[in-house]
Amino acid sequence: MARRDSSGRGRRGGHDPAAGNRTAKLGGIVRRLVAEGMEIVDDDRLAMVSITGVDVDRDLYRAVVWFTSLDDDHDPEIAEAFDEHGGKLRHHLATQSKLRRAPILEFRPDLALRSAGRIEDILRASPVIEDHGEEE
Repeated sequence: MARRDSSGRGRRGGHDPAAGNRTAKLGGIVRRLVAEGMEIVDDDRLAMVSITGVDVDRDLYRAVVWFTSLDDDHDPEIAEAFDEHGGKLRHHLATQSKLRRAPILEFRPDLALRSAGRIEDILRASPVIEDHGEEE
């Protein structure tokens, strides 16, 4: 039976403020060790790939690893390389960290970062319109 807090409600299912800290900390560990593992794997398709972030689910079971590369056209090849080496990267994560169980890794291209870059390019290319205000 779940322990109850002073309000009479059980602790389970409530908001756990430490959960956010755990997932953020684990995300940083996963990011560092996956990047390290990419060097060990030594696959040319992963040579110009950067890990931009990691989102770990609340139960620490699954981690989405966000990546970007210099050339958007190579995303299918990069995804294929991550599919091939995902087990090795997870094994590296498991052996180099003190986790009881390494999360399942999913690799996805970071489209938000690319979109931000495109927006910046558009803004740089657009003419500047000066607003002098309305005079009455």
